[in-house]
Amino acid sequence: MASLENLNDLFVEELRDLYNAGNQLTEALPLMAQAAHSPTLRDGFQTHLKETKEHIHRLDKIFQALGLSPEGKTCKAMKGLIAEARETIEEDADPEVMDAALIVAAQKVEHYEISGYGSMRTFAKLLDYKDAAKLLETTLKEESATDEKLTQLAERINPRAESADTAEAVD
Repeated sequence: MASLENLNDLFVEELRDLYNAGNQLTEALPLMAQAAHSPTLRDGFQTHLKETKEHIHRLDKIFQALGLSPEGKTCKAMKGLIAEARETIEEDADPEVMDAALIVAAQKVEHYEISGYGSMRTFAKLLDYKDAAKLLETTLKEESATDEKLTQLAERINPRAESADTAEAVD
């Protein structure tokens, strides 16, 4: 366990958490894409996989600038979010309901990432790490945009999932 003596120590520890979270996500997103029935949702997961790889690359740049290794931390929160997503994927669900459930799982991940990147951007500004703050801001904007796209997609998919439920109840 790392010693957290100051804000810089916390910044490094949390960056390592985000780095590990991103790496875990690169393994989970292809599974989520495969489970998606909506081509738009599937494409969104594939696009976010590319973005997540770029997020990891940005974190690598920050660690290089700090002269530190990104390794050494396991993000337990992401591990749990991915475990929940895997459980969802294994469910026997109507295709529209599955897509709605995948969006919920993805938005849980996005909200975790948004909070992490937002906090680290703020820390970078306070610590006067200008380049790191810019990189983290870029990633934060991308994560927020992904969350917004998921919300818009949910607005189209959720009514169809509700209709599937109604159709089953009538049968």
